[in-house]
Amino acid sequence: MTSEPFASPAREAFVHVTARTGLEVEPKEEQEVLRRVARALEPGARDISDETFRSILCTVRRKKRISRLVDLTRRSGRIWVTRDEIEQAIATITEPEAGDTELERALAPVAEERLRSYAKTPKAVFEAVQADLLDTGRVLSPGQTDLLLMAIAVAFGLPEGDPFLDTARQEEAQRQKVAHTIERTAQEKRQKEEQRLQAWEESLVPFKDVPRILRCSHKEALRWIAENRLPVARKVRESGGRERWEFDPAELVALRDKLVEWRIGTGTPVPGSPRVQADMGRKVANSVIARVAALDRYAAHFRTARALNRRITLVTGPTNSGKSYTALNALAQAESGLALAPLRLLAHEFREALASRGVEASLATGEERIIVPESRHLAATVEMCPFYNPVDVAVIDEAQMLFDTDRGAAWTAAIMGAPARHLYVLGAPDCIPMVRRIAELCGDPLDEISLERKSPLRAAAQPVKLTDLTTGDALIAFSRREVLDLRAALMQHGRRVAVVYGALSPEVRRAEAQRFNSGAADILIATDAIGMGLNLSIKRVVFAALKKFDGKQTRDLTVQEVKQIGGRAGRYGKHEVGTVAVLAGAGSPSFIRRQLEADAELPEDLRPFVQPDADIVRAVATEIGSESLYGVLSRIHRAVLRKDDPNYRLADMEQAFAIASALEGVDGLDLTTRWSYAMCPVDDRDNGIRRLVGWAADHAAGRRVLPPGTGRLPPSERASREELERAEKRHKRLVAWRWLALRFPEFYPDREEAEDTTRKLNDWIESVLRQQSRTRTTAGSRRGHG
Repeated sequence: MTSEPFASPAREAFVHVTARTGLEVEPKEEQEVLRRVARALEPGARDISDETFRSILCTVRRKKRISRLVDLTRRSGRIWVTRDEIEQAIATITEPEAGDTELERALAPVAEERLRSYAKTPKAVFEAVQADLLDTGRVLSPGQTDLLLMAIAVAFGLPEGDPFLDTARQEEAQRQKVAHTIERTAQEKRQKEEQRLQAWEESLVPFKDVPRILRCSHKEALRWIAENRLPVARKVRESGGRERWEFDPAELVALRDKLVEWRIGTGTPVPGSPRVQADMGRKVANSVIARVAALDRYAAHFRTARALNRRITLVTGPTNSGKSYTALNALAQAESGLALAPLRLLAHEFREALASRGVEASLATGEERIIVPESRHLAATVEMCPFYNPVDVAVIDEAQMLFDTDRGAAWTAAIMGAPARHLYVLGAPDCIPMVRRIAELCGDPLDEISLERKSPLRAAAQPVKLTDLTTGDALIAFSRREVLDLRAALMQHGRRVAVVYGALSPEVRRAEAQRFNSGAADILIATDAIGMGLNLSIKRVVFAALKKFDGKQTRDLTVQEVKQIGGRAGRYGKHEVGTVAVLAGAGSPSFIRRQLEADAELPEDLRPFVQPDADIVRAVATEIGSESLYGVLSRIHRAVLRKDDPNYRLADMEQAFAIASALEGVDGLDLTTRWSYAMCPVDDRDNGIRRLVGWAADHAAGRRVLPPGTGRLPPSERASREELERAEKRHKRLVAWRWLALRFPEFYPDREEAEDTTRKLNDWIESVLRQQSRTRTTAGSRRGHG
């Protein structure tokens, strides 16, 4: 034993206390016991109390039993048994030498009680447990399904041969069979579409064949390509950097009857100009992709907006500069209007701001509608922009979202297509060049207004310790885990804390913001979710990190991020000076100062993002002769918009493509319906696409799609972090379900039930956040006064 690291005081204390108490320590336990004895020793001491040693031995054996029971449940296939249940069961064991039989005997009543707590009926429990497992990406095998059904039968005291068991087994077998069929069919159809696309690509011809097919000269062909009359089907980069142009011979043949008209025409049109956009459809009437998709002439797609004599006013400025106030005043004075926000929460705030100015407005978000009869104003999220009903004034907020690879295309469409005679575009200064570019592509005149911040903003000279945070401070982290870790640390010091992060619903975020603003919470801990849409009375913003993971890499915060988030510090009329600081150990205050003083960072690529809509998808499908959404999106992705297009770039449609791919195995849904499903806001980290395909399969079969339930919600004061996260995920599923219910009410009819479930989840989540704050704060206070 001389090589072990506890050879002196810990070993000596161990020998003394075991001799004194007569307690025996198994060889497998000895190393862990010695480690804990070493940690328990006072400086310079060579002994510990009998009570401390008994506590150490109890803890080590408890951990050993927990590990053993976890192993027993997993080996037997009972993957639904949680660690909480196991720990609760182990706490009831008093026998010092408890074996496997005693461990299982202790677990049985705890596991049965938990199963009964899920729901009132065995069927509902079965479905709820499966949903919980799916949360973590686990699916029961047939053998595990039988084990779970038997456990539920025991928990509910069902007699042998109860019909529930056979019915559940048959339904589960049928469900798995359908899922397997959908997956196999999807794979077969994807292969067929890939073969179709490959055949099309193999049919393409090089430029040297164009004059022969068109029956024109080499010079004419080059001129017509430059005039964007002849669509280049594909550009292929060859070794050495050269580029090979390829053309669809069928398209070329269809364009032969245009040659006389093109030869008569004079001058060379400038691609992208309003004149070319207006008559491009006539010039390439039979061209497949260039005509029907027209993503390279995207502005012309919005015919109502192009028919109006629009004027755009771009209002830019930092946070707390009054951008929204200026535009909303103009909107409230208009006879008709439209307010477009990046978040449902902000759409509600726009509606309330209009109401405070005496204007009643309707509301339209992805999953919610409020119709005010006779109202001529609408507050909506950007994705819900109506493109066909002209209004006098429209307001589009947070235009810097144009640069977002996921949602930027929605801002492009809204700014280009909002059917308003006067359009106000609001954003941070870095959006200026992109909005100018869009206005030019639309042929709309642009006025610019630049606003200054109403209250000064300064960088703190010194970092801030966690224990030095004061009332009115907002601590910024960049992940849910970091927010909750910081929250736990602050509550241990007796602080009252509110939290805001992206996984919380808008209602809960708003409630937490209100707790902070009202003084019910001292400190706000938040992610960059506070950068948009919450009215917060923050005195000082303190960054807990100066780097963030952006989905691809961990990088420094940008100038815009520091200004947007840090700019929430200071509230005109309450905190006249806003301070931006960094948490001690998280980085240098000089970084904050440099970012706040720096000019806006201009992205290298100023081409706005675009993506197809339902009309474009249907038109492309008709032209290529396919009802496959996967095939249509594949063609659009690979052939419609060239990567070097001078005006636009295709948005990241990875999730829409993944949904379209998975839906290939579901028969009975038309193309437009599939496109709606592809646009549904699901979280694939929560198996969202698999769940969505199941809903689509029920829809296609004519079955009612039931809304997700709350699942098991323990008392809020006992909720774990994992149970809080599970509730947040269920809320996201309800958002997706309600989104689909607005589009397919016949198959998603239980909207009232879904809204009631949403409210219950919001109330429970908010109760968890409040209850834990009170409980831990009280405990912290007692420690502080002890």
